[in-house]
Amino acid sequence: MFASLWQLLSQHPEFIAMLTIPPVTAFVTWAHVWMALEMLFRPIKFWGIGIKNMPWGLQGLGWQGIVPAKAGKISGVIVDQTLSKLGSLDEFFRAMEPEEMAEFITATVDKNLESLIDEIMLERYYVLWSKLPYAIKRRIYAHAHDELPHIMKALVLDLTYHVEDLVDMRQMIVRRMENDRKLMVDMFLKVGKKEIKFIWKISAIIGFGFGIIQMGIFYFVPQHWTVPFFAAIWGALTNWIAIWMVFNPVEPRPVWFLRLFRYEHGRIVLMFPHIHRYLWQGGFMKRQDEVSTVFANIVVKELVTLENVMHEMMYGTRADKTRELMKSHLYEMLESPVVATTLKMGMGDSLDEFKDTIIDKSIDATMVPIRDPELNTSRASKIFGLFESRIRALTPHEFQNLLRPAFKEDEMTLVVLGAITGLLAGWLHLVVVFF
Repeated sequence: MFASLWQLLSQHPEFIAMLTIPPVTAFVTWAHVWMALEMLFRPIKFWGIGIKNMPWGLQGLGWQGIVPAKAGKISGVIVDQTLSKLGSLDEFFRAMEPEEMAEFITATVDKNLESLIDEIMLERYYVLWSKLPYAIKRRIYAHAHDELPHIMKALVLDLTYHVEDLVDMRQMIVRRMENDRKLMVDMFLKVGKKEIKFIWKISAIIGFGFGIIQMGIFYFVPQHWTVPFFAAIWGALTNWIAIWMVFNPVEPRPVWFLRLFRYEHGRIVLMFPHIHRYLWQGGFMKRQDEVSTVFANIVVKELVTLENVMHEMMYGTRADKTRELMKSHLYEMLESPVVATTLKMGMGDSLDEFKDTIIDKSIDATMVPIRDPELNTSRASKIFGLFESRIRALTPHEFQNLLRPAFKEDEMTLVVLGAITGLLAGWLHLVVVFF
């Protein structure tokens, strides 16, 4: 049968040109899918000529990767549809063991406490502090050293109990992604590394299959216009099919077939023919356990970190609430007899302003140990297992939203891009080979 088919095809006047259709289609499909994937993630920053007031949110004549361009919107979708289902920020923060954090922060701040007091006093009340007897200064230093552990522990625990009121997790993560768009791209590339490679590789196979179909079409309809026309159709379909295969079916579906061999250690091994059941599911969906580990690692080290949570708490949109809470603890130190007498004697009506300065300096001093890599790493290890287990427990529909937003945001753009590049490649193929 194949010999007869070959003989029939070989009699076609453009037989050689027809034979080039499948391999050319496979290569072009592979190339334009690679280009589409590159354009999905790169460049990180807009490349081109910026023009103000462009329609449809365009930045000008040029290109920025779809994911980095829409980092805020995509990260918001991920938080709403996935991270919000993993638990509350209050739960994560408590799992970081705030008592240990308080001890670490206290130890770090205590080392520089006297210089911090000197800095505050000399900045605003240079004359008073420089003339104050050293014995009184020592009493203030000693009082601060004694009170710091108690105040810091009470403060950190209070911040922990009110973290939901002081921090908007969605806003924190969206801002983090918008400020570091490379982080967003790296996250998708790590989470979907195998899927991206799969799309790239399967595209050539799909393209070769479409090329065989196009060769058959050209045999029966020997019109040159069919070459670029169908190349455009294949280009669009290939991108759509490749993306669809990554996420669908969402739930595993059994497929029964006659199995004749198995692939083992790089070679094909013949088997006794039997009916075999294969669970068909999207490539990304199958890797839920593996992806859970990768994504949990990214979350605890880059997104829901101690430093990010505390920075949002101290400097974010709800920072005023944090300041009020800190006042209730830090003012205890200022109300002791030795400190209060000294302050009132030298400051009078400006005491309230001084208290605000204390809060500002205390926030800055607290954030120094919070940024310590060792502290952040130890806190990340305490919540890693919590995140990993809960990502694994997500339903398939919830799980797909870890990666799906990156493709869904502008899926049609990728499909149209495939059609355009397919059309151009088909036209070039027609000019070079058929004419």
